[in-house]
Amino acid sequence: MWLTKLEVRMCGRFTLAVDPGDLQAAFPGIELPAVGIAPRYNISPSQPVLAITQSNKKYLDFFTWGLIPAWAKDPSIGARMINARSETLAEKPSFKNAFRRRRCLIPASGFYEWRSDPITKMKEPIYIYLKNEPLFAFAGLWETWQSSDGSEIRSCTIITTQANAFIKPIHDRMPVIIPPSNYYKWLTTSETNIDSLSDLFLPYSANEFNCHQVSRLVNNPLNELDACIKKL
Repeated sequence: MWLTKLEVRMCGRFTLAVDPGDLQAAFPGIELPAVGIAPRYNISPSQPVLAITQSNKKYLDFFTWGLIPAWAKDPSIGARMINARSETLAEKPSFKNAFRRRRCLIPASGFYEWRSDPITKMKEPIYIYLKNEPLFAFAGLWETWQSSDGSEIRSCTIITTQANAFIKPIHDRMPVIIPPSNYYKWLTTSETNIDSLSDLFLPYSANEFNCHQVSRLVNNPLNELDACIKKL
């Protein structure tokens, strides 16, 4: 069994099953990375993920999933930083500077959660997605960590909030999803009054979601197949 404590955290696995054209349509004005983009069906912690940041332009690039604070002595801390609770972002030393100055959008087409079967008591993987939107964006934070030899790791984390009525029977937390109308507000790097961002952490509308049970193929992070999202 490949499912670990990291994978059952919210949010611990997600998908980005699109091509570059879909990304440019969903996020107008982004500059694509030089490295090719392929559909992903089982994105796992510590792997490269695409994230959008903004300075004068919106940039789409790869980051390691699991935030490594700039002050960290060891990059392995990132394994414990795949999620950040929205309620404590402004207080936690690991997140408060990134929350103020380094916010990002993490494109996704869906995410996984594990629900306990009432009969077998086994964890069954559930694929969760929006009914009418093939692409959406998690709220994220990013950092740059520098090692003693001068090499750098750019990393990110996904922000979570309390679950809405649709997600709650599966898990008590859910990722924060930023509506397109608030992309600029979230990304802007100007000195924002962070209190004004709190309304973005409300759970996304329960009416917008759909889900279905999927194969346990997704339990193994080495399985990067479209079969991972197929309905059983």
